[in-house]
Amino acid sequence: MGSTTSNQKKITVLLADDHTIVREGLRLLLESADDIKVVGEVENGREAVQMARKLKPDVVVLDVVMPTLNGVEATRQITRQVPETKVLILSSYSDDERVLQLIEEGATGYLVKQTAGNDLLIAIREAHKGNAFFSPSISKRLLQQCRETFANGGVVKKRGNILTTREAEVLQLIAEGHPNKQIADQLSISIKTVEKHRQQVMNKLNIHDIAGLTRYAVSKGMIETNIAINTLHPPRQG
Repeated sequence: MGSTTSNQKKITVLLADDHTIVREGLRLLLESADDIKVVGEVENGREAVQMARKLKPDVVVLDVVMPTLNGVEATRQITRQVPETKVLILSSYSDDERVLQLIEEGATGYLVKQTAGNDLLIAIREAHKGNAFFSPSISKRLLQQCRETFANGGVVKKRGNILTTREAEVLQLIAEGHPNKQIADQLSISIKTVEKHRQQVMNKLNIHDIAGLTRYAVSKGMIETNIAINTLHPPRQG
């Protein structure tokens, strides 16, 4: 009975996850549905932003912790640069701060990888319609937070991101251990501009050493702990 949707335009999806095996599994799952088409796959947040601008997919399925540009920053850039594209988060991490931060940055939904299953197909269809969709465990916590907010007088504190998009990009690359020249090359800016952004990040966060910036990036879920260990304790040469 797959012909029922053959005349309809398929929902186009871009997959962004730094694990090849995860992307392959997601592609197989999505291609089993006759109303969804995977139009691209990328392995980091920077590529996700670039491909979203190029392909303008209906939905980007995005991991949170990825190299060179994390999912929070990628979501912020995609929702502003390609507003017609919906961002759906699929992650192993679902702590409250991260979920709320991604909602603030414009994500339409958030699924926990461990329990996603067929929810992903439903979530993509709902995101395409402009509806929010969350894993049941996240929905439950969000509902509880709403109740607590109203119980406390209904004041919602918007945290906001104190770093600009460029500063957040520079911070992640610093925390991943990239020297200024590599950062400049990756972002297509001058080394002098990198140094200026680095100083602004340090001033805003009141953290004035690489180790401190790296620990901050880990605490905010911008990079994974194993990457931080390599930055803080680089392997000795020969």
